[in-house]
Formats: sequence, C-alpha cells, structure tokens
Amino acid sequence: MKENQPAKKKKKPVDPSRSLIVIGGGAAGLMAAVQAAKTGVFVTLLEHNEKTGRKIAVTGNGRCNLTNLDQYEGAYRGTHPEFVRETFEQFSVKDTLDFFEEIGILTTERKGWLYPRSGQAKCVPELLEMKARSLKVKIKTLEHVKKIFFSDNLWNVQTETWTYQGGAVILAGGSKASAVAGADGSCYALASELGHQIIKPIPALTGLKCQNSSLSLWAGVRTEAAVQLFINGSPSGKETGEVQLTEYGISGIPVFQLSRYATRALAEKKQVQLSVNFLPEYTEETLKRLMKKRKELCPYKTEEELFAGLLPDRLVRLLMKQKDPLRSAVDFKLTVKDSLGFDLAQVCSGGVATDEINPSTLESRLHRGLYFAGELLDIDGACGGYNLQWAWSSGAVAGIHGAKELI
Repeated sequence: MKENQPAKKKKKPVDPSRSLIVIGGGAAGLMAAVQAAKTGVFVTLLEHNEKTGRKIAVTGNGRCNLTNLDQYEGAYRGTHPEFVRETFEQFSVKDTLDFFEEIGILTTERKGWLYPRSGQAKCVPELLEMKARSLKVKIKTLEHVKKIFFSDNLWNVQTETWTYQGGAVILAGGSKASAVAGADGSCYALASELGHQIIKPIPALTGLKCQNSSLSLWAGVRTEAAVQLFINGSPSGKETGEVQLTEYGISGIPVFQLSRYATRALAEKKQVQLSVNFLPEYTEETLKRLMKKRKELCPYKTEEELFAGLLPDRLVRLLMKQKDPLRSAVDFKLTVKDSLGFDLAQVCSGGVATDEINPSTLESRLHRGLYFAGELLDIDGACGGYNLQWAWSSGAVAGIHGAKELI
C-alpha cells in the first residue's frame, strides 16, 4: 500500500437472516423489492430473463395501462375475489400513483384508464429497476430457480449456479400467459413443492375460437356489438364495445372481459355459447320495424342491400347465409370451442389458492417467511389495468410485510 493512501474499507458481510429474496422480476417482483429495500433490509431479486420487466414493456400495445381509476365491484376475479380487499386497503390506486410520481412516471388518463405520460411502456420497468438499484437491491438475471427449502432457520433458494439464503422469500414469478420468453409458470411448481394448492391455470383476457365454417367471410371486421355469454344455457355475463371478427372466431375487449369465465367453463367440460348483437341499440322487434321502414322508403332494395349503411359489408354477407339474417343481426349464435392459448392470453385465471395465504400480509399460512404476490396467486383482473394494479398492490404489501419479518 502506498504511503498516506487510506485503506479500503472492507464490505461488511450481509447477514442472511436480514436478507429477503424476491423470485421474479416482473411488476409484482420489482415493486416488492423496492418496498422491502426501503425499510433497510438487504434484497436480492432473481429473474430468469436477461432483463427485468419484459412483460410490462409490451403491455397495452407498448403503452402500458398502469391502472384504472374505476375500481368497480367485480374487477377482480378468483375463487375468493374478496381476498384482494385487505391488500388494496394497505396500498391503493392513490398510493400507486404517488409511488410512480416519486420515481418519475406521470400519467395520462383515457376514460379512467391510466398510462405513462410518455406513451412508452418500457419506461416503467426501467424506472422501477433504477429505483431498486438506488436502494442497493441486488438484481441477478438469468437465474433459474430450481428449488426452495428451509434449513437452519434460513430460506434457501437454489438456482442452476448458486444457493441464495434469506430470512424471507417472496414468490412473484407470474403466470405462463404471454408469448414473452420466460413466461413459463415455473413458480407454480415451486409453490406446489412447498405444499400449496394450485388452482388450474387457464388462459384469460383472450380471443375465443368458435365453431362455424363461414367465419372467414367476416375476418378483419371491427364493429360495435353486445356480447352475451351462456354457460350450459344460462346467461353468465354481458359486455358491450368494439369486437374484432376473425376467421377463428371473435376477439376484442368485450370478449376479453368474458373470456376467463368461458375458458374455465370449457375446462370444466361445460357448454359455452355467445350471443352477439351487432346492433346493440336494437332488439329483434325494433330492428324489424326499422327494416320495414327502410323497405318502404327504398322498395327497390334487396334484403342484403337494406343492411347497407347499418353494418360492414363483409358482416352482411355472412348474415345473408343465415336462416334468418335479421334475427342473426341481433342474436348471432356462436359455440365456443377453445381459447387462443397461453401465448396469446394477457393473463391467467387460477394459481396459488388464496385460502392458504394470509390476506393482510400475503404470507403463506403453511410456512412462516414465505410470501406471494401478483398473478401467481388465484386472482385475475378485468381488462383495463386491473391486473397491473393487483401486481403493484400485492407486490408492495408482500414487500413491506416480508421486510417486517426481518427487522
């Protein structure tokens, strides 16, 4: 050592009992890591992709619907949807927006749906990770967790290359919905190996494949419609908005909102049908009166030509192939046979059973020091930012209480 040069301070070794390990670097995992690190505990975040937040960066067609001001009854679904209440009481939409402003994200609103002011989804994981690193969170990417076990009063998280130790663990690995690499649902197996029940994950917020050999005729049409879901013949939900008609069936936000119920019913071998009203402002009777008046005004028009100006021409051509075109315009029956699968689903329904989780802390009822957050749990939200809000709120609550375990 050179004369008068101060000796380098040795880094104080980290006490594993005061360390928290977060598995999953998505929305819930990043939020959990930040909130836990704010308390002063040492946090290690393990992500099996090469970057954190890859799924966040592609949400909302690259714009990222962060949350929604309208937190209506029924926005969150699951075997026990009431499970979310205590989480939102502790970390609300307001808390979320205050947090994002704190890290540099301002929002813009569209009918209650909130997006980053920049219009870029990628800024969300970037700024979350920036905040995490400022709090000394150790972020380890390309780490594939193989096993979690408790030994010598510590949680051990074994990856392909290392075994990390901590006083608490948060499982926030998400589901297998999404075509993003790494969205493989591997945390379901980890939770199951620890004794937790897994409600079968099913694709949700997705388009629906339907039985009809003529659907190629309407492929590419977008139009306003009311879509009603029937399960075993019973009405099971209705949504209105712009639908997308495709050669495989039907998509669009109204269909997404109903899809979690449709796909779960299919998994239970139930009959699933849709009734689509392409003129939702009309009933069959009022449409009959309208068409009669149009015929009186334009007696030279064919039945098909009477629909011109009411509906897109490709849709009209398909309606003309039906036994009763007029009735089909307001009650087009579709038998649902499948979803588009996990790759084209925005989220999953199902996951870790919430009756095995403490709703006020998100700690496992089976293992002290084991916490859960985000979509891995049997909670999913409607389309419109609700799934991300669940990720932000549950991540924050798990992070805060997981850290309390160590202080």
